[in-house]
Amino acid sequence: MSDDHLNLALGEQDTGGDSRWAFGTGFEDPLHGVDTAVPDGTDAAQLAAYCLALGDDALVSAQQLAQWCTRAPELEEELALANIGLDLLGQARLLYSRAGQSDGTGRGEDHFAYFRDASQFRNVRLAELPPGDFAFSMVRLLVLSTWRLAMFRALTAADDKVLAAVAAKGVKELTYHRQFAAEWVVRLGDGTDESHRRVRAALTEVTPWIGELFGDRSGENFGVSTEAVEAETLQVLAEVATAASLVLPDLTGTARGGRNQQHTEHLEPLLEELQCVARAHPEGAW
Repeated sequence: MSDDHLNLALGEQDTGGDSRWAFGTGFEDPLHGVDTAVPDGTDAAQLAAYCLALGDDALVSAQQLAQWCTRAPELEEELALANIGLDLLGQARLLYSRAGQSDGTGRGEDHFAYFRDASQFRNVRLAELPPGDFAFSMVRLLVLSTWRLAMFRALTAADDKVLAAVAAKGVKELTYHRQFAAEWVVRLGDGTDESHRRVRAALTEVTPWIGELFGDRSGENFGVSTEAVEAETLQVLAEVATAASLVLPDLTGTARGGRNQQHTEHLEPLLEELQCVARAHPEGAW
């Protein structure tokens, strides 16, 4: 299947030339010259909480993708997944820093990443499920990047200039993440009987968690329409599923609890591995 076919299916006629292969968005500081004061009329506590939640999604997803190092099907895919993880880690760092600025504590990114327990994380549960096989990771990456891209596009117009700048940087990255995952879902769906079986099983496994993505309405405080994000996400998923000879399962009855700090049993061991060095050597510097 050609890239043009997939771009047409996603409604993306132009992904910015070769920028889709440039992991991240370069080395310029996305916050250079941006006013970091919380704007009048913006609730600082709500802003901090929202940045924290978005940062947690990114950090946990990055840690999951890191587990594909030395395990991906090909070297090219291993490098791509590692760099997608680094994009998400960069987003988490910026969002954590903004959370610490907004809540008035001045806490930095290390505090939020390394010195909170699982019960204090606010990521969606889909992000914390084990990586599974390659098909599962690609379907999950497609779902999360499609949903996150729809949110970040809206956030580029947020009143808070820092959040808007982080979102603008993230849009370029997430466009590539979504494209990479979509191409693999279609390739697997249109491949062998075994690859089709695996990607179909992955879609079935991910489906019960999709509704939760639309249960949190806190983004509406910053210009995000929950209904528009849901509509765009489901439209893209349906189009990719069709291109992959798959059927998007019915989402009726799926959980929509939003971010309620209830997690699966998988988050705690993931964080233990992520945080072990920082907790063993607090304030350590290298």
